[in-house]
Amino acid sequence: MPDPNDTLAHTRALQAQGLGRAAVARLATYLDVLAEWDRRVNLTGARAPEERVSLLVEPVLPVVGLVPAGTLIDVGSGNGSPGLVLALLRDDLEVTLLEPRARRWAFLREACRRAGRRVSVVRARHDAYPGPPARTVTLRALSLPLEQLAPLVAPGGRLIVMGARPALAAPFEEEEPGPERTRAAGIWQFRRPAVPRDTRQ
Repeated sequence: MPDPNDTLAHTRALQAQGLGRAAVARLATYLDVLAEWDRRVNLTGARAPEERVSLLVEPVLPVVGLVPAGTLIDVGSGNGSPGLVLALLRDDLEVTLLEPRARRWAFLREACRRAGRRVSVVRARHDAYPGPPARTVTLRALSLPLEQLAPLVAPGGRLIVMGARPALAAPFEEEEPGPERTRAAGIWQFRRPAVPRDTRQ
């Protein structure tokens, strides 16, 4: 059962981010489940409710406006940030969470169920996912070569990386110019061209 003190603190910290009532309710439920599971599964280094919001939710907020409606795959979803957070903030996204580790996969399924959001949670690595590719792919705090993620991104789609700037690799092109605030926050955007570069006129 969730700790009522955690629930109240999660709610207040989320309200301080300027989120609406529905978003606060969903995200607070997700963070409550995370706090419960974190006692037996190491999901995050954040221990206090305010820390969970600042680590798992706040850094994702600049990404919300970068993602077009449609399909989204989150690679290595782990504790649910950013993929599940985006799903709870955007009903126009059809989200797939990829997580190969059994306990984290089970946590994600339970968090989705309790938060009342239909999300596909797939127990698989990025290189074992059978598809189909998505309009947007997100990745946070994982060091993966961009070329390994190409099969997940539909032509004309976007890859959003949170963390250290990855080395650019085919078939991606970095989106320029990127918003200053997103780069300052360690958010990098790459586009997979709809037409391969070597076939363009």
